[in-house]
Amino acid sequence: MNAQPLISIIVLNYNGKQFLKVCFDSLLLSTYPNIELLMVDNASSDDSVEYMERNYPQVKIVHSGGNIGYSAGNNLGIEVAAGKYVLLLNNDIEVTPGWLEPIMEEFESDKQIAAVQPKIHHMIDRDSFEYAGAAGGMIDIFSFPFMRGRVFYTIEKDEGQYDTNIDLFWTSGAAMAIRKDVLKKTGLLDNDFVHHMEEIDLCWRILMQGYRLRIRTDSVIYHYAGGTIKAQSFKKEYWNHRNSVFMMMKNYSSRRLMYLLPARYVLDILVVVKSILVGDTMKIAAILRAHGWLFRQLSLILRKRREVQLARRVPDSALDKFMYHHSVAIDYFIRKKLTFSELWK
Repeated sequence: MNAQPLISIIVLNYNGKQFLKVCFDSLLLSTYPNIELLMVDNASSDDSVEYMERNYPQVKIVHSGGNIGYSAGNNLGIEVAAGKYVLLLNNDIEVTPGWLEPIMEEFESDKQIAAVQPKIHHMIDRDSFEYAGAAGGMIDIFSFPFMRGRVFYTIEKDEGQYDTNIDLFWTSGAAMAIRKDVLKKTGLLDNDFVHHMEEIDLCWRILMQGYRLRIRTDSVIYHYAGGTIKAQSFKKEYWNHRNSVFMMMKNYSSRRLMYLLPARYVLDILVVVKSILVGDTMKIAAILRAHGWLFRQLSLILRKRREVQLARRVPDSALDKFMYHHSVAIDYFIRKKLTFSELWK
């Protein structure tokens, strides 16, 4: 019997055959001895499934039955995973052999640690952090996320400046290990997010239960960011604006939401005005569509909000140390504070 706990690694795939060899070849070189490998396929129209069955028979294939998105696809994997821990991994990732041992060590050091992420570098520019996870996530009070190593369009070289292992506000959904029994208290990823920020919403709910989220910077992986939805696209703008406000409306207490939500709407109006001045019709359309969805789905959001607030165990103030108490957008675009180190002092 293996004394080390089982971790189930869930790779979500949709028409990603070009990434699968690098991903699964590197996973099979992992030195941690107790791993379950699963691939959830969102009804790919390429031959991803046939390729995996032919070349990686040790990987369990889970068929979603349709392109059901990131949240629902990963939730399906979580439900069938056998591990004490689950690790959500994008298909466009290459891991390093000893990447899992620090993550598992972190979990076993404290039962209040609910999720852990590795340090994430870009697969091409391998000395740089990457867009979707870098060295761990924080958030400002208006629900704009940012990371150690990446703030908006500034991506830093990794020169060891963020090598401390710290508590986070959110761990990256590109490579997020979770203590599975915590999900019985928080619920799974919210399927209504579909794409983007669903892991931040889950992390917010985990923190509201009094748990901790961590990074282990001695665990390093490489991510080909933008393999699914390209950066600076209509889809990216739409999902990010829609889901960041959705997340605020679900997770803040009524007292904070009363003044922070109107302020967030003012910020989005300013973005629209700026986009009109520079002729960025794509961004205008994405933001207007995002807020249109929020208005139409108000009853859904209020129902989810009630569920989250009834489950809350700690107040907003317990999360303040992980939040930036200014607008990261204003400080980045106007005050030119371009890096995490300049913001987080």
